[in-house]
Amino acid sequence: MALSQRYRLLAPIALVGAATLVLAGCAEGGSGDGGGDAKTTVRISGGITGVEADDLNKSFEQFTEDTGITVEYTGDKGFEGNIVTKVTGGDAPDIAIVPQPGLLKTLVDTGKVMAAPEAVEAAVDENWSEDWKKYGTFDDTFYAAPMLANLKGYVWYSPKQFAEWGVEVPTTWDEMMTLTQTIVDKTGGPAWCAGFSSEAASGWPGTDWIEDLVLRQSGPEVYDQWVDGEVKFTDPEIKEAFDAVGEILLNPDYVNAGYGDVKSINSTAFGDVASAVAKGDCALTHQASFLSANFLDTETAEGAVPEVAEDGDVYAFIMPGEKAGELQVEGGGEFVAAFSDDDATQQVLEFMASPEFADARVSLGGVISANKNADATLASSQFLTDAMKIMQNESTTFRFDASDLMPATVGSGSFWKGMVDWIDGKDTDTVLSDIQAGYEN
Repeated sequence: MALSQRYRLLAPIALVGAATLVLAGCAEGGSGDGGGDAKTTVRISGGITGVEADDLNKSFEQFTEDTGITVEYTGDKGFEGNIVTKVTGGDAPDIAIVPQPGLLKTLVDTGKVMAAPEAVEAAVDENWSEDWKKYGTFDDTFYAAPMLANLKGYVWYSPKQFAEWGVEVPTTWDEMMTLTQTIVDKTGGPAWCAGFSSEAASGWPGTDWIEDLVLRQSGPEVYDQWVDGEVKFTDPEIKEAFDAVGEILLNPDYVNAGYGDVKSINSTAFGDVASAVAKGDCALTHQASFLSANFLDTETAEGAVPEVAEDGDVYAFIMPGEKAGELQVEGGGEFVAAFSDDDATQQVLEFMASPEFADARVSLGGVISANKNADATLASSQFLTDAMKIMQNESTTFRFDASDLMPATVGSGSFWKGMVDWIDGKDTDTVLSDIQAGYEN
């Protein structure tokens, strides 16, 4: 089957001759740069492993059939710690799938990452929002196209319980706080559950709460200034976010349903809250889109696997902002960086920036893409389709997870630790000062 017309139009003029040879089946014997055989295998490395790695390799099957170029993706659980060493040691893959803009910047600073081809940049301009493109751009040079995405800031709940209580999904922060008190009044117990415990490092689920509130209360400009260190943790905008989150997480009347008091948040595993929601012990919990997978390993009070659906056992809504209808969300994703500029690698880059690649991977299940021209209905559940449509929505303001963008001494250091201390009872002003001190380490 020939490449789609859209993909052909993305091919840069300089590569048309090479692409034509490949499509004619001449790749194996054609001559590449320097008179040798044209390259027909492209090596990709990343931190995606297991079933997801298998699905990623499957995403290239049609591309290989169309072009004759074989793509070999290899997952590395230690990718984030190993890739810089490999790149600086001369053992870089052709392409790396990089999970954080901060790590991407580190790789760019090695001088080994190639600027993205013009056709790839044109594809990103066509298929993604400016918010996404900027995370692959450094010093006005565009290096890396986005790949997949995940969405944070969800509030998980039971549609069946909402129907029983006669309540609806809130559209503003004030409505959500009113809903919280209504649930407390109806049940006689806390409405929310939360878990900050993680094998990797505890506290990070709390940073997601704060990031959501900074974005919703103070807007994207302040959020960006906070990430860049221009707005300090001790500034009023950040304390306002902590105070708002504290109305829920520090209030023993509102948490920790199914687990204990406020301090039990630190001893509750972040994924365990799915069980409490599924069983009906907890009405509301704040967690990313990936919590949908945790429900597969839980049971309802009746002993059945919960149905994740708008009219099912569990579902989720985006935590609302101060005004109804605003779509200001944070999340994460991967970026595609190249260390080779040969023809085959550039064709793979073009394909990975196309809706066809997004459709191929999304249709295999479990993931979403922010590619605006991909087909969200191909996602493996209604929840993922809804999440993908939010990411594709032109009115959505997207920001990458702030702690992933901050220096490690803060983002995965003092910020994470500060959230644990805060739940343990340390006063807000001291916690904010302690987190800010991470910039001095």
